[in-house]
Amino acid sequence: MRIDRLELDSFRNYGCQAVDFDGRCNVIFGENAQGKTNLLEALVYLSCGKSPRARTDREMIRFDAPAASLCAQVFARERDFKVRVELFRDRRRKLSVNQVPAKNSGALSEVYNTVFFCPEDLFLIREGAAARRKFMDTALCQLRPRYAAALAEYNRTYDHKTRILRDSEERPDLLATLPDFNERLVRFGAVLIHYRQQFAVRLNEYAAIHHLECSGGKERLEIQYQTVSSVTDPAADVAVLTEQLREHMESHQAAERASRLCLSGPHKDDLLVTIDGREAKQYASQGQTRTAALALKLAEREIYKNATGEYPVLLLDDVLSELDPKRQEFVLNRINGGQVFITCCEDDRLPQLLGGRVFHVEHGAIR
Repeated sequence: MRIDRLELDSFRNYGCQAVDFDGRCNVIFGENAQGKTNLLEALVYLSCGKSPRARTDREMIRFDAPAASLCAQVFARERDFKVRVELFRDRRRKLSVNQVPAKNSGALSEVYNTVFFCPEDLFLIREGAAARRKFMDTALCQLRPRYAAALAEYNRTYDHKTRILRDSEERPDLLATLPDFNERLVRFGAVLIHYRQQFAVRLNEYAAIHHLECSGGKERLEIQYQTVSSVTDPAADVAVLTEQLREHMESHQAAERASRLCLSGPHKDDLLVTIDGREAKQYASQGQTRTAALALKLAEREIYKNATGEYPVLLLDDVLSELDPKRQEFVLNRINGGQVFITCCEDDRLPQLLGGRVFHVEHGAIR
């Protein structure tokens, strides 16, 4: 997979901009707040229809513009593709692949995939469960269209149920609709658990190898998927998971009505990360947590390669500057084989090490 050309119009701080990329490595340098991360954000958005930073599409439209457009020329699966997104302030976005309208973001993920790695990801191990769920969701939404659809339905249903529970004190009649929402949560939740378990197994396999190598063979990393207590085997069939989720939700009905909160479901899932048998979140040093985070992100890249037969486009947003020389070398030695974008503040030794092209970003202009 590779991105040959990117065209932006009124996206973030960019005006009308077009740039051609190298198929191997692209180093993008410039001072802070000039548009380096915005460029990578555009590449991520075109791959999955979601931003790693913005909560709404309107945030990505330039302040003085009514709309924005992003367009990428991509080569993947031995074919050329043209992916285009139009964002508007007052109506829904438009997506297209090869000038054919796309119904949802799943059509974008079927063209190319990205792995986005930013400094905040170095704290992935120590953050709360929500960060690790987002990590799983971001990867799986690109890999499995069925997962993306199930996650969207689960989140919508969860929001509806939350509002019902919240308003039930003033409107007790709303509680009569809960069984329907509970059943939807159970059905979609079982799909989420099914795919998350598969992802966690592969993640554990690849991340353990990377962590062992980066630690000089001294530390053993393990990753285990954690979901609701009634699910005895997350690898079971979806029908079994559905029944076990239903049992769990029924046992929590009284507590949910009393607290007016959704207490049961995979929206509380987590990944348990251990190093030499000890929970990394509590006991690992800063260096160990960074090594583990590196291992997870590099493992994500390997999972994409294994699933699609091609390396995804790797986007490293100022990550190397946050790493010591040993970990920098570890990352640089493992990013061959696919297209890479690296942002940094200085035009340093990266072009000499990796080859490719160098771009300077200043005031929303790429040179």
